[in-house]
Amino acid sequence: MKKSIAALFVLTLAGCAAPQRAPSPPTVPIPSAPPVHEPDTFTGLQAAQLRALAGAPAFTRKDGATEMWRYDTASCRAFFFLTGTPPKVQHVETVPRGPGNDADPACLNALRAKRS
Repeated sequence: MKKSIAALFVLTLAGCAAPQRAPSPPTVPIPSAPPVHEPDTFTGLQAAQLRALAGAPAFTRKDGATEMWRYDTASCRAFFFLTGTPPKVQHVETVPRGPGNDADPACLNALRAKRS
């Protein structure tokens, strides 16, 4: 009886000493790469240069180190994604999209014309 109590005690201690694994964090799929062709006129502009070229954005949002500026025209919306120090335009999207899913040049031209 003493042996079975001792064995039970040892097994209980062994169970307590076993390391507990933390649940693994959920996996998040990596977003697809941006389109290959970024508009040269806007890519690399600093925030102040974009504001001078297109005016004040209709909407801004900051997520971590990335800022998104949205500009609206009568026919489309343009989204500029800025990162870095100082913030610079790294990616541009439009709705509707241009040919080949690139930023629509007509939308970006309308944005510049709106400012003029």
